[in-house]
Amino acid sequence: MDTPSQTPGKSQTEGLLPAVRQFTESYIAPKAAEWERDGAVPRRAFEDAAKAGLKGVLVPKDLGGCGLGFTEALEVLETLASANAAFAFALWVHNNATNTVARVGSAFQKDAYLTDMLKGTHIGAFCLTEPEAGSDAAAIATHARRHDDGWILNGTKSWVTNGVQADVLLVFAQTDPGAGVLGIAAFLVPADRPGANRSPAYDLPGAASFGLNDIVFEDCRLSEDDLLLPPGEGFRAAMAGINQARTFVGALCCGMLGSSLETALKYAASRRAFGKSTLAFQGVQLPLADIATDLEAARLLTRHAAEALDRGETAITPAAHAKKFASRAAFDGVSACMQAMGAAGLRDTYPLSRHLVAAKMTHFLDGTTEIQNVVIARALMAQHGIKLE
Repeated sequence: MDTPSQTPGKSQTEGLLPAVRQFTESYIAPKAAEWERDGAVPRRAFEDAAKAGLKGVLVPKDLGGCGLGFTEALEVLETLASANAAFAFALWVHNNATNTVARVGSAFQKDAYLTDMLKGTHIGAFCLTEPEAGSDAAAIATHARRHDDGWILNGTKSWVTNGVQADVLLVFAQTDPGAGVLGIAAFLVPADRPGANRSPAYDLPGAASFGLNDIVFEDCRLSEDDLLLPPGEGFRAAMAGINQARTFVGALCCGMLGSSLETALKYAASRRAFGKSTLAFQGVQLPLADIATDLEAARLLTRHAAEALDRGETAITPAAHAKKFASRAAFDGVSACMQAMGAAGLRDTYPLSRHLVAAKMTHFLDGTTEIQNVVIARALMAQHGIKLE
């Protein structure tokens, strides 16, 4: 999962952002409540996103993508998340899977998957988390053993975003338990391959657009062509992907928080109580001002992490700071915006109730808040030369 090759520049997004805003306002926003009520996002939404220009956002242009850098991509994701953060995340997971195939896939794999993934007709999903291996990705128990000229895959993956409708599964598996992280490889598995069994979607009110479920592999036979990253490279790529994902979760949170703040401001400005606009009361104004400060801070931390990624750095600590702060600011801030709107904030005609659920989920996506604290604490001790006995 290499860093995009081109140097970030605003010109890269100038043509794309108007289309993203149009797609968000005219397509996602009107359908978001319906998708949650139906408990699913239609497959066509991924195709329509590709037609709107969201076709391999990070994929190099010479491979058919938009060729954006990480910093440039922040505003794209923030815009999408302003209407429905769960779908924005699901779409981004698909984009990241597409980018992985484009950058590290073999010629066979690119030929087999890339065109359809760029079109959104084949949806991608990452299969890393397991029931007993969440934040500790090194402890994955799903295993692939060599068999004849290929592999046999067994194990269970959980909390798979897009799992309910994915066509292409990027699966991380242990090939040699004695080798630890050096035994972890990555495979590209067609979701209709015999032995790959998906569960129904999780029942998560307000979060249906994530498309989350379990995928169980039972003697799933793979060929050597299905190997994406050999043992020794899979774990490193997974960790690089997680740092990128944590940065993008920060952008997701900024999108929700900005949308909630704007909604609360407009509602409070038009709502009257005791003969004047409720926004005229300091009890409404001051919390919203605090939210605006948190939003600015979250954007800056997230941009700092993205800029580090664009420089080719691992961005482990900046990504942890960004995700930790932005997820906390989003959950607290969306809740405060709902309070400023009173009971109206609960209605599905506004996005705040969906944002609140998604904001809470960002405390768990790609490493819990507690894991971010562990990362930050380790960096602090290293910075100050502290070694614990």
